[in-house]
Amino acid sequence: MPTVADTIVEIIKDAGVERVYGLPGDSLNGFTDALRREGKVAWQHVRHEEAAAFAAAAEAALTGELAVCAGSCGPGNLHLINGLFDANRSRVPVLAIAAQIPGPEIGSTYFQETHPQDLFRECSVYTELVSIPEQLPRVLEIAMRTAIERRGVAVVVIPGEVFLANSAGRRKSAPITYSPRVTRPADAEMQAAADLLNSARKVTILGGAGTEGAHSQLVAIAEKLKAPVVHALRGKEFIEYDNPYDVGMTGLLGFSSGYRAMEGCDALLMLGTDFPYQQFYPSKAKIIQVDIRGEQLGRRSPVDLGLVGSVKDTVDALLPLLKDRTDTKHLDSSTAHYAKARKSLDDLAVNDRNRTPIHPQYVARLISELATEDAVFIPDVGSPVVWASRYLAMNGHRRLIGSFSHGTMANALPHAIGAQSAFPGRQVVALAGDGGLAMLLGELLTLRQNKLPVKIVVFNNSSLNFVEVEMKAAGFVNFGTGLDNPNFGDVATAIGLFGQRVEKPDDLRGALAAAFAHDGPALVDVVTARQELSIPPAITAEQVKGFTLYALRTIMSGRGDELIDLADTNVFRRLFD
Repeated sequence: MPTVADTIVEIIKDAGVERVYGLPGDSLNGFTDALRREGKVAWQHVRHEEAAAFAAAAEAALTGELAVCAGSCGPGNLHLINGLFDANRSRVPVLAIAAQIPGPEIGSTYFQETHPQDLFRECSVYTELVSIPEQLPRVLEIAMRTAIERRGVAVVVIPGEVFLANSAGRRKSAPITYSPRVTRPADAEMQAAADLLNSARKVTILGGAGTEGAHSQLVAIAEKLKAPVVHALRGKEFIEYDNPYDVGMTGLLGFSSGYRAMEGCDALLMLGTDFPYQQFYPSKAKIIQVDIRGEQLGRRSPVDLGLVGSVKDTVDALLPLLKDRTDTKHLDSSTAHYAKARKSLDDLAVNDRNRTPIHPQYVARLISELATEDAVFIPDVGSPVVWASRYLAMNGHRRLIGSFSHGTMANALPHAIGAQSAFPGRQVVALAGDGGLAMLLGELLTLRQNKLPVKIVVFNNSSLNFVEVEMKAAGFVNFGTGLDNPNFGDVATAIGLFGQRVEKPDDLRGALAAAFAHDGPALVDVVTARQELSIPPAITAEQVKGFTLYALRTIMSGRGDELIDLADTNVFRRLFD
């Protein structure tokens, strides 16, 4: 007779799940043994459960389908929590199976006792404890459907002995997968949006991750409105390619052109974005927001009209109601400003006559040039995200994923594990920070054990670099941010990966090309400039004050050499070229 674990495996297999990420443990044995016996859903072994959750999040982000991770009781499933927060905030469907201590012992402070159904509640859209076998498979089916429909994490907590119990059985349900639908506002709301846009003189579009699958609609409405298109970071991969209306990104990592196009409009059309920084929204414009989730409307900035619907379906219905606009002054001014801003950024991404340390902009530009046409790029949170957002070129086939909403260190390598597991024949490039890589360094062993040909490029500046920039902006002397790193190329070689270290710009192209061509996992450790500054598009008076205080305090603390390095990296090397 099939066990509860057998039934769980059957249901997730019917839903299209091909692998489960995790680390074995005694309370999970009934489930992992069911996977072994079934043989078609793979157990994707990792070295830390946090990496299992990140890997599942990456697979779900790339496929749009449910991905699964698992952890044993107590510390085992607690390790999932950071990756699950990332998945939930990125709005990707992930099922987490959290094993629990024996049911009769719950509440007795038993060995490794925790209460996962409470602990995971904040990072999930559904969490439930299974107390008796008869709750399954219904609880599992509800969890899976909730994760898929609400685009988030569902956690099912199961005591170890329940996995081994006989399955109560249930009439088989249809496979639990996403059901396509058309979602747009009612006609009256569509007409109200058209009236507002038709009466505006200067319209700007801000697009985000919700524009996925709606590229042609986005370009069509930009053409109709003669509107520049600004993108949030998560919208980059869906918006900037083949788009003559693109004027770059706004926000802390963005371009001055994106900020200017939004500040200068009298109507802002927000399409599928939850861009969080209120200070970058226009101060006087009327705002129309389109989002598939009605609860998002007006969350970041007050709106004049909120529309619930997918970007694709809503724009398709809106286009026939819009007048053809002929005035292109706002568009022309915005695209001209973008061209100027883009040139300024590109001028920084150069070899710099083989001078050291290497500019990180140059590293990102070469990665973009040498990567395949359908590469998956995954930057670590921190400065690698800055360089990825500014220098990786999207083309409609490439993907760019990361911890862009949760903002956690150490995401690049474990995300890459999930991306490569789901797409073994596709190039996956992790743009790793030295601090982020070190935090989950053991996952290099996962690449070796699972034979995952991930390519890792380490931006090695011997510091928690973005934290240092934040300290400078706030006027603090850098403290506690220095990293005494090994040669990561040698570390990779010792583990059994392709490893190489690059210290001179002339050697970089060849090293990256060799790593990308290598048939297996590869790591290139690039020594980059620690004092490279990433400046936001709008410098505030407080930030200017902060940098001034930083300079004064640094000199007074006897560390004036930092200022010399800062000036040499960002001013003198460019001023006298």
